[in-house]
Amino acid sequence: MNIILVLVDSLNKNCLKIYNPDTICRTPELEKFAQKSLVFENHYISSLPCMPARREIFAGRKEFMWRPWGPLEIFDPRMPRIIQSAGYNTGIVTDHYHYWEETSNGYIQGFASSKFIRGHETDFWKMHDNSVVPKWVEKMSEFRASEHMNQYYANVKDFKGEEDFFPAKTFSAATEWLDENARNGNFFLHVESFDVHEPFHVPEPYASMYTDGSSDNFNIWPPYQIYDDLEKFMKQTTPEELEFLESQYMGKTTMADKWFGVLCEKLDELSLWENTAVIFTTDHGHDLGIRKSFGKQYPHYDSHSNIPLLVWHPEYPGNGNRVSALTQNVDLFATLIETAGANIPKENRHSESFLPIIKDPNHSKRDAILYGTYGQGVCLSDGEWTLFCSPVKGKPLFNYSTMILRPLIVDNPVDGRVGDMPNQPVDQGFFDNSVPYPLWKMPIKIDPRTYENFLFNRIDDPDQKENLWNVEINKRNELLLLMRTLLDEEGYPPEQLERLNLTDEALKKLNS
Repeated sequence: MNIILVLVDSLNKNCLKIYNPDTICRTPELEKFAQKSLVFENHYISSLPCMPARREIFAGRKEFMWRPWGPLEIFDPRMPRIIQSAGYNTGIVTDHYHYWEETSNGYIQGFASSKFIRGHETDFWKMHDNSVVPKWVEKMSEFRASEHMNQYYANVKDFKGEEDFFPAKTFSAATEWLDENARNGNFFLHVESFDVHEPFHVPEPYASMYTDGSSDNFNIWPPYQIYDDLEKFMKQTTPEELEFLESQYMGKTTMADKWFGVLCEKLDELSLWENTAVIFTTDHGHDLGIRKSFGKQYPHYDSHSNIPLLVWHPEYPGNGNRVSALTQNVDLFATLIETAGANIPKENRHSESFLPIIKDPNHSKRDAILYGTYGQGVCLSDGEWTLFCSPVKGKPLFNYSTMILRPLIVDNPVDGRVGDMPNQPVDQGFFDNSVPYPLWKMPIKIDPRTYENFLFNRIDDPDQKENLWNVEINKRNELLLLMRTLLDEEGYPPEQLERLNLTDEALKKLNS
């Protein structure tokens, strides 16, 4: 059994007709793929943003309670190596440039082969200078550092057409990998397209496919990591600019869909469908101005946390059937390993294989799930209800790691303003009983996005507009108790209970 994992970054369910028949965004290749696959309705994020999500996929460990964005830890298993131990050839094809940054060491090194596409976003690929740039680059620089915008422009300024853009290069490189390796034994291929990630810069015909506007007049990379910049942008933006931004996002989605189709055509050509499992998903969605927000920031509404998952398994064809079971990205780790016939590590902390669901769509393993971003709140969903438990103001926060790295302490997470902090740990010890090494305990100060708590009924209020926190008191208390139970199972630093107001004492008061 061969395995292909396709991950298209920042892809919204709402932009796919498979999930939203009313969208005008065109994704014919995904619709064709979905017709023979299992379509998961309740697949969710686990830890955010980019690299925390990938640590879950590669190592099966949720990290949002313990640390921000960082490299794989010494104790983390390496999913590609585990699959390779079962006799598989392994490879990764990607343009996701974070993989070759210092802050993300260890993720790609587990593969036996790699093809890298350079130049996306602020990849340090080509030299840039302070020469004159086009107006669309100037527009992006109004709220983002010009050196970063100039870096992107330097990377792409010589692009002539669609074939030069990143989905074309990435999926074409994946077909080349298959030509070179598909006949040499069982394989696991990870294909990862950083598009549809921002900046929302697309060539024709996609740039004008959903609009008559021009990127010379509108910003195609709005700010969202820095709160003040986001607020300033939202105050001065217009409905026309937001509509244009969405049009470029849809253009990117349609472009990525086309090139995913090229990969599918290669599977046709090489007659691989009958012995190759294909999993298609994303790391998270990307809000486009809804609730005056962009990106994938806490609170994690379904608009970016409930994400696409399509699975083709030749022994269990889905035929477009829908799956309602709760699954998360962290579950990819165990699923891929089990599909390869390898042994899931006994140290696996958080990943539940959904291969039993593929075999029997009525099967279910999770009654509720937890997800979130480090330094923010914790989210819970049981499929019907969603609860966001935000932090209490002024409570201490620490990150835990076997490593002392500047990126862990200062540069990340990008979500939240990082304040002044000591440049050394305050303690070292065995804080996580699932980790066989001592961890450094390092203080960090993050300004949460909100201190407000939320409760939504997903059935009655699918857009999550009506906060029922102070209305459905019994349901709120029930879910808070469930959240504590799940946290106890998954693990957390003890100070997080006080920070989230989930101590034993606080929970006793719920029923008093």
